[in-house]
Amino acid sequence: MLSQEAIKAMYRDLSEFERPDRRKAIWQVCNSFLPYFAMWALMIYTATQGYSYWITLSIGILTTPFWVRMFIIFHDCCHGSFFNSHKANRFFGYLAGVLTFTPYEDWQRSHAGHHATSGNLDRRGLGDIWTATVAEYRALPWHKRAFYRLYRNPFVMFGVGPSVIMLGLQRLWHPGARKRERVSVMITNASILAIMVAAYLTFGIGSYIAIQLPIVLLAGAVGVWLFYVQHQFDGADWVRHDEWDQVRAALQGSSYYKLPSWLQWCTGNIGLHHIHHLRPGIPNYNLQQCYDETPLMQSVTPLTLRRSLRSVRQNLWDEKQGRLVSFGELRSLPVEAS
Repeated sequence: MLSQEAIKAMYRDLSEFERPDRRKAIWQVCNSFLPYFAMWALMIYTATQGYSYWITLSIGILTTPFWVRMFIIFHDCCHGSFFNSHKANRFFGYLAGVLTFTPYEDWQRSHAGHHATSGNLDRRGLGDIWTATVAEYRALPWHKRAFYRLYRNPFVMFGVGPSVIMLGLQRLWHPGARKRERVSVMITNASILAIMVAAYLTFGIGSYIAIQLPIVLLAGAVGVWLFYVQHQFDGADWVRHDEWDQVRAALQGSSYYKLPSWLQWCTGNIGLHHIHHLRPGIPNYNLQQCYDETPLMQSVTPLTLRRSLRSVRQNLWDEKQGRLVSFGELRSLPVEAS
């Protein structure tokens, strides 16, 4: 554990990277939004000029990284870190939110809840993935255990799940949403509907769905995977509330997902998640520099692409061992006496 003096020094060092850079932000907007729009125009052309749908779909797959990058910009705007200006963050947050089917104000609030509770066993359920402890799972009735297993199945989690989230759940506001959050959902939904009406009146609603749906589902699957491995990985740390603190949750409960450079670019540096959870005010375009210049950030063991694949089998938190375990391991774990 770090001493209070070390923590203060660490925060002081990290604060240097929290300054938004308008030049970098504008450049990232240009190299994310503009290619997305250009690829969209190309897909409309191929869809309306009689080209094979496989050509249109192939372009859609190549468009997915730009969708993911727009979501990272949206994410930073929600943290107020992308631009210095609150108005600029809100404008681009709403714009990116409409393009990525995510309501700005509503998601901003739920995501703030995720940051305040990540890795806290007593405050699960706020913008996170349902993770039961071994004892909780064993106490569930059979039908809820079956549902939990279905929920944690990779084909559901990363296949069906993104479509339910992107097309269904994000069209609704979260329980307890205030007026501002509810309005953001309505504005986003109305904007998406307006785009669909414009498509219907120009190149056709069928072409719009054929273009947009694969991008949303593929990019949604990438997003869910990234969110999953950022906190559900071999070595992740979950504790009860009396042991929880932000530094521990960041450095021990959030992964440094070390990706190849081209994948890191596509995902907007979000793999440096331990830094992000420690200082959410650092914009994504400063995360790599922060890592390179801060030795403490380099002390976190990287989660490699190959090792991250094991995460799909880690489904329950075993409080006795202090680690995630699979359903297969559950059979060998002792049952607590009641």
